[in-house]
Amino acid sequence: MPWNDKSGGGGPWGGGGNNGGGGGGPWGQGPRGPGGPQGNPPDLEDIIRLGQDKLRRALPGGNGGNKAMFGVLILIVLGMWFFKAIYTVQPDEVAVELRFGKPKQELSEPGLHFHWWPVETVETAKISEQLVNIGGLARSNDTSGLMLSGDQNIVNVQFSVAYQVSDPRAYLFDVSDPDGMLTQVAESAMREAVGRRPAQDIFRDDRQGIAESVRQILQTTLDGYRAGLNVNAISIEDAAPPREVADAFDEVQRAEQDEDRFVEQANQYSNQKLGQARGQAAQVREEAAAYKNRVVQEAQGEAQRFISVYDEYAKAPDVTRKRLYLETMEKVLGGSNKVVVEQGGGPGVVPYLPLPELQKRSGAATGGAQ
Repeated sequence: MPWNDKSGGGGPWGGGGNNGGGGGGPWGQGPRGPGGPQGNPPDLEDIIRLGQDKLRRALPGGNGGNKAMFGVLILIVLGMWFFKAIYTVQPDEVAVELRFGKPKQELSEPGLHFHWWPVETVETAKISEQLVNIGGLARSNDTSGLMLSGDQNIVNVQFSVAYQVSDPRAYLFDVSDPDGMLTQVAESAMREAVGRRPAQDIFRDDRQGIAESVRQILQTTLDGYRAGLNVNAISIEDAAPPREVADAFDEVQRAEQDEDRFVEQANQYSNQKLGQARGQAAQVREEAAAYKNRVVQEAQGEAQRFISVYDEYAKAPDVTRKRLYLETMEKVLGGSNKVVVEQGGGPGVVPYLPLPELQKRSGAATGGAQ
């Protein structure tokens, strides 16, 4: 809208034009400076000055009100700046301050901190252990976990990575999207480890060994990238063949489980029989040792008895010889049915034959012979 109105109407703020209606300026007053009589637009400084005059008149207290409003504005600005300058670091975090975009050496521990915003900015990183799941669920339609084993079988692996930030500066500033990079490198490490092993290792035989191999490969790669991450553990949650061949793999698994069960039963039977055989062998050895000790002791006793008899014989040969003869004859003839009577007898010796006893013994001998 032009500053001069030829029709003599009001100006843009309700004042009259320069050529009529009292000659008021845009703020309801007469034109000032060179822009008035010649019909030129008013000067910018005049407009600002007039606006300040209007504002002072609108505020109570004149110049004092203007100062109060200015102070309020200053307080509001300071409050907003102070709000931006204060920041909080959570218990599981550390913060790095940047001055003109350059990271400082010291780290901000958990708590309340102050920095010179906007000259300084703050980046935070969680230092507690975090868990990321990688791979699709086995038997699902997700193919992100499909991997090729060393024996040319396809397996679907789901695993998790437990990690934490070990170097906050490297984590925040040396690598772009470190969490995404961790996922990609972990998938690559798992594919490498699975590709070196047969499928049965990942299914059940050596999951722990594969997990440790993946952890070492992943940690070495992250250290090479200076990602500032430490891998604590790899856990293989599930591993299975693709859905299309799952039944065939399950059949093979059941057959192998049956084989393992039969082998275990055979081992148990073998251990049982071996234990029994060892027990019997130990018993026989103990009996043989006891028999040996008994025979040796008897032989030693006989030898000792013979030596003692020989010693007595050496002292009195005739007496000893006679005694041995009598003892021997007593043993030999003690069970005989014959009675020997010295020829010539002697006075008072009456021959006596026990006929009933002899008949009884004779009948017993005849029956035994038949």
